[in-house]
Order: sequence, then structure tokens, then C-alpha cells
Amino acid sequence: MDLAEIFRVMRRRWYVLLPGLLLTACLTVAVALVVPVTYQSQSTVVLLNSQKATVAYDGNPFLSTQTSLTGMADSLARNLNSDISLRELKSRGAKGTFEAKLADNAQGPLMWLTVTGTDKAAVLASDRILTAYAKERLNQFQKQQSVAPKAMIRMTTIVPPQNPVAQTKTRLEYLIMAGGLGLVLSLVATFYVEARRRSRTAAAQPDGTAGPDGSETAGPAGSDTAGPATSPDRAAGEPAAEQTIALRTQPSWARSAENRPAAEPRAGRPVMAAAPAAEPLDEESSHGQRSHTGQRPL
Repeated sequence: MDLAEIFRVMRRRWYVLLPGLLLTACLTVAVALVVPVTYQSQSTVVLLNSQKATVAYDGNPFLSTQTSLTGMADSLARNLNSDISLRELKSRGAKGTFEAKLADNAQGPLMWLTVTGTDKAAVLASDRILTAYAKERLNQFQKQQSVAPKAMIRMTTIVPPQNPVAQTKTRLEYLIMAGGLGLVLSLVATFYVEARRRSRTAAAQPDGTAGPDGSETAGPAGSDTAGPATSPDRAAGEPAAEQTIALRTQPSWARSAENRPAAEPRAGRPVMAAAPAAEPLDEESSHGQRSHTGQRPL
């Protein structure tokens, strides 16, 4: 089946395809309403060495980095993702989904604090709450270990909470899935109706004639292709044509007068039948004929 045949079927069964397309459009609109747009805000923080450890660098914490700071950042991220921290953030008015992790491809103790939600303003406020809560949890860990204030690891914000950005990837995927599913089901229903109609037409007209919708039906039983059978006149004329071809292929000396076809009668003139060819005489008949005429044989 080529593209032209597909378009013909779709045009012929429009009463099946059109409702399917309308239902597909309604399904796509429903998905767009049910699946809301999500927003995401993110901030970046870094852990710095203590004041006591930066004395050798004139108090510059960015010149003093240690491997233990990356380990502490990973521990803090795991604590912020726990259920206890989530409940604490909810009690402070934060909304949405929270995530804390080490920054990708980071060469130091950098952390990403991300908040995702459907309310743009609430997402930005929740990211600010999460950033402040992360600094509090870092100080609580060190106070529990009785760390001196000058020896405590510090946290500073590198990138403050950003304005929420719409995340349309998931919503777009659902819309494409809904539209594609509706279109496929509409086409399947259209071609199913076409196949059923053709099968009924073929059963009602087993002689292979065209149906009412212009589609060809199956031919007679035992034939490979659909179409009318060979006409009787053509079947009766085939032996004569074969005989004419056989006569034309024989050499001229091998054709006898009785095998040549009779000339066609011309308008207004009678056609005389050709005289039969004389049969050759045998030796005895020839001798008797010569004796009767009085001629001596040689």
C-alpha cells in the first residue's frame, strides 16, 4: 500500500478518522491541564576552611583547601536529603521538592541546593530557606562535636537562589505521548473499518467486480489476480491465430494448395475455389496412357 492509497482510504473513511482526531485533540488539552508547569530554583554554596587553618595564608580561606572539606560537603548533602531535614523545612514554610548534592565537575567542596515546585514565588522562597538551613546544619554538626569557634568549617554562598526557570521537558513528553497515541488509534480504527468493508464486498461479489466504493474485490476462486475472466471470443480465436502463425513459418515450397487459406471474397466478385492439385501418376498408369495415345514408350 503506497501513500496515495493511504490518503484515499483516509478520505473515504473520514467519518471514522475525524472523530478520532477530535478525541486526540481533547486528550492533548486534558494532559496539558492536568500536568502543570514545574519551576526550579538553584543556589551554589561552598565550604571554607576554619580561621585557625588559614592563619598561614593571612586569613584567606580560598587559598587553604583540604580534602576533608569535600567529605564534609558530601555528609552535609546526605543530611539535608533526609526525612528529618525535609520535615524541618516544611515546618519553616518551604514547599516543593528539595535536593542537595555535590556540584558536577567541581574541583572543591561545592554544593548545589535545588528546589522544584509548581508555584514560582514559593519555589524561590523555599530555595532561600534551604540555603539558610544548610548553614545552620553545618554549625550544628560541629557544635555537637564541641569544636572551637575558630576551628569550625564555614559556609558561604557562591551563587544565590536563582529566579525559578520553567521545566517543560516532562510536560512536553506527556503531550507528545498523548497526541501520538490518539493519532495511532485513529489510523488503526480507520484502516480496520476499511478492511472490514472490503471483506464484506468481496464476500458479496465473488466474481471479482468492483465494489460500490470503487475498490476492487477478489477475483474468482483459483485466480491469482482480480479482474474479468478471458472472453469466449478471444479463447475461440486463439487456435486460428496459432494455425496462421504455423503456416507463415513454413517454407514456400512446403506449402500445398490445399493447406493455403482461401482468398477472401471481394465486394461484387464471386470467388472460385482453387482446383485441387494433380496427384502424381505411378509408372503403370503412365505406361497405359502412352499406349492409348499410340505413342511408343522410349
